[in-house]
Amino acid sequence: MYHLPTEAEWEYACRAGSTTAFSFGHTAPRLGEYAWFGDNSGYRTHLAGQKKPNAWGVYDMHGNVWDWCQDWMGDYPTGSVVVPSGPSSGQDRVLRGGSWHSLAVYCRSANRRIYSPESRNISLGFRLARVHD
Repeated sequence: MYHLPTEAEWEYACRAGSTTAFSFGHTAPRLGEYAWFGDNSGYRTHLAGQKKPNAWGVYDMHGNVWDWCQDWMGDYPTGSVVVPSGPSSGQDRVLRGGSWHSLAVYCRSANRRIYSPESRNISLGFRLARVHD
């Protein structure tokens, strides 16, 4: 079974065990090794897997296209949460990862953006999370 990742699942996969701004470190000078973004994309989407993967072998978590998440936009939970989930309803869904036209700062692991679920845009995409039995 597959689903859009929750915001927490997406960030966990993006960080790949890191605690830094990007999966590969705190600063953006190496972003071009891992991502298509405004400085190197030629202002277009690229086929997945052409840049370096993160430490867990996942490609294109930073840049290329904004990834839709399952969560509705809401504030982060307060306190310690093991498996956070977003609000059960809302107007806008969360997007993560940045895109081919983003500045480097918008490609950080923790950056989030919102869009109406009806929105269509050439910089939006999705990936699926697999549920194991």
